[in-house]
Amino acid sequence: MKKSTHTLLKWAGILLVSFQCSVVFGQSKQEDTSSVYSSLNPLDKQTRLKNIDIIMNQFFNLRNDFENGVYTGSKFKFEQFRLEIKGYVHEKVYFRFRHRYTSDFKPASVDKIIKGVDFAYLRFDLTKRTQLTIGKTFADWGGIEFDLNPVLIYEYSDIIEQADNFLTGVGLYHQVTPNHGLSFQVLNSRTGTFVELYDSIPTMTAAKTPMAGVVNWRGRLFNGKVNTLWSYSYFLEAQRISNGQNIGKHYIALGNKFTSKKFDVSYDFKWSNEDLDRTGIISNTIPDNLYNYAVENCLYYSHWTRLEYRFTEGWQLCFDGFIDFADWLNDLDPMKTENRIRTSYGFIPTIEYFPWEDLNFKFFFGYVGRVYDYSDYATSRFGAQDGNTGRIILGFMSPLQVL
Repeated sequence: MKKSTHTLLKWAGILLVSFQCSVVFGQSKQEDTSSVYSSLNPLDKQTRLKNIDIIMNQFFNLRNDFENGVYTGSKFKFEQFRLEIKGYVHEKVYFRFRHRYTSDFKPASVDKIIKGVDFAYLRFDLTKRTQLTIGKTFADWGGIEFDLNPVLIYEYSDIIEQADNFLTGVGLYHQVTPNHGLSFQVLNSRTGTFVELYDSIPTMTAAKTPMAGVVNWRGRLFNGKVNTLWSYSYFLEAQRISNGQNIGKHYIALGNKFTSKKFDVSYDFKWSNEDLDRTGIISNTIPDNLYNYAVENCLYYSHWTRLEYRFTEGWQLCFDGFIDFADWLNDLDPMKTENRIRTSYGFIPTIEYFPWEDLNFKFFFGYVGRVYDYSDYATSRFGAQDGNTGRIILGFMSPLQVL
């Protein structure tokens, strides 16, 4: 009997202690979430986050490289990784920041921001149809190719590949009608100094105001089936010492896109007339022992197209093709026999798979081919050599929105 009583008391004690502990721990847990501790992310910031996007722009692949038909190796590579944060901090103030981690981390000489930063700007919504942009942004110089997210480009054509595409300055955009918009920009003409870009040229001096002006028209025609992206730009680079003549670049891009249920067809024409060789392909072809400065009076122009065919749900065939011309119009060389220096070709057939309808993510398998054809004048006079490169690619692309 005493043993039973002792056992009963023992269990009663255990139950009592358990009850007290549950009360204590229950009160502590409740206090953690209400009166004692404040949230790590206050309510006003939680509300603000509704207007903020964080995007990981990724282009990752296994690439198998070939040069002049000879296999040179394979490797996994992030071709692109750009972290982007953007959104509204006020109903009238929008910001955008994007940093390319697969680029140079050294601050640029002119605007003092890392060259790998694509965007670091504020946009002020002046009215429902008018916006003012201040900071580092894209040069809105037209063409479908450049307007696409960079992670969706397998390889750029020559003019875009060699250009300073993200520059610091101010821009004004106005939606004239629901289908037509105009933008105007004044930008630094480059991120590096004149000497860094061209080396010292005895007959020229750097412009005191190396600025660029850009005018752009975005249009929607035929109920949105045809979209246009046309622009004209002028970049001031230098002055000639002898007569003060301005030295710069005129650039025109005419981008057009046709969209239907299964087909998208894009076509760009680009034309760059350069008093001083800004693109650099011709100057890099001419040996230093013949002319060790950037050459003058160069013309680059390009035809670029993209064809997309959605042949079944989630699957798409894509083809990028472009041809680029490089002409040297100057008669500095007495042995010059023609203007053409190089013609290059690009062809990129791919098959793309989108596994999820509600996520902008695709796997791809394809081939990136380039052919470089130098003129007889360039091969005989400068020792330039024709060549070709290729790579078989397998990977994924995504502007992956994580917030």
